[in-house]
Amino acid sequence: MTHPILRAKTFAAAGSGAALFWWLGLPLPFLFGPMSACLLLALSGQKLAGFGQVSVAARTILGVAVGTSLTPDVVATLPQMAGSIALVPIYVAIIGAIGVPFFRRVGGFDPVTSYYAAMPGGLQDMIIFGQEAGGSARVLSLIHATRVLVIVTLAPLILTGLYGASLSNPIGQPAAELPLGEMALMVLAALVGWKGGERIGLFGASILGPMIVSAALTMGGLLHSRPPAEAILTAQFFIGTGIGVHYVGVTLRELRQIVAAGLAFMLVLALLAAIFAEGVTLLGLAPPMEAFLAFAPGGQAEMTVLSIIVGADLGFVIAHHLTRIVVVILGAPIVARWLRKRNHPSG
Repeated sequence: MTHPILRAKTFAAAGSGAALFWWLGLPLPFLFGPMSACLLLALSGQKLAGFGQVSVAARTILGVAVGTSLTPDVVATLPQMAGSIALVPIYVAIIGAIGVPFFRRVGGFDPVTSYYAAMPGGLQDMIIFGQEAGGSARVLSLIHATRVLVIVTLAPLILTGLYGASLSNPIGQPAAELPLGEMALMVLAALVGWKGGERIGLFGASILGPMIVSAALTMGGLLHSRPPAEAILTAQFFIGTGIGVHYVGVTLRELRQIVAAGLAFMLVLALLAAIFAEGVTLLGLAPPMEAFLAFAPGGQAEMTVLSIIVGADLGFVIAHHLTRIVVVILGAPIVARWLRKRNHPSG
C-alpha cells in the first residue's frame, strides 16, 4: 500500500477516534481519540503511516504557544526557578544510574541501547542519537513511545485526582477573536523559527525555534495572546496520532520483552518523579501541580499540551523540561563515546 493511501487511512482512523471521544464526552478527545484509535489498529496488525513534515509543523504551534506565554512578567520570575532547575541534572543522573543496569538485566539490551532507552530525552532525539551510537532504533522507538504513552494517559488522571486540576481550561481564544496581523506573525514565527533552527542545527528545532522567535515578539510587545484554540487542538491531534503509529508492526515477542520492560521502567520513573516533585514542593520552590508537571518524564510537546490544558505556569514547566533535554543531549555523546571505548577497548 502506498504512503498516500496509508496516510489517508491513518487520518480517517485518527479522525474517527477524535469524533468518538468528543461524542462520548471523554477528556482530551483530540489527543486521546487519535492516540487510542491508531494504537488499537497498530496492535491489531494494521499498517499505518505517520504524517512526516505535517506532524513536525504541528509541533511549531506548541513552540509558539510557549513563546507567547513568556511575557516580561514571566521572564522576571525566571531567577526564582534556579533552585528547582538545579535539581534537574541530579534527577537525570539518578535516572541513568538506575535505568542503564535495569535495561541491561531486565530487557537484555546492549549498553548503548540501554543508555538511550533509560534517558528521558525527546522521543525522536533519543532514537536518532541512539541509532547513530550503534543502538537499536526499533527497541528505542518502542521504549520511548511506551514512556510517552503512559505519561500522556496517566498524567491527566493524576492532575485531576491528586491536584484537583480541571481539564476544561480554555486552551486559547478562537481564531475568530484574534487579530489577523498577530496570527500572521505567529505563522511567520513558527516557520522562521523552525527552518532557521534546523539550519543552525538547533536540537528540537520545531519547538525551540518558534518558541525563541515568538518569545522575542512577545517581549517586544508585538504578540499578546497564544495561538488560537483550533491550532492547539490540531497539534494535539497530530501528537496523539504519532504516539499510536509508533506501535505499527509490533510483534508479540516485542510486546513481551521490549514494551513490558518499558512499562516496568515507567514505574521506576514515576517514583523518582514523585520524589523530586514532592521535594520541590516541600522546599517551597513551586506549587504542587507545577512541580509534578516539571518533573514528569514526558516529551516536551506532550507536557506543553498538558500544561496548557490545566492552566499551569507554562514558563516554569517548560524551563525544567528544556533543562532536562539539554542535560540529556549534552551528556549523550560523551556517554556514547565512553560506552564505545568500554565495549571495544582496542578500537
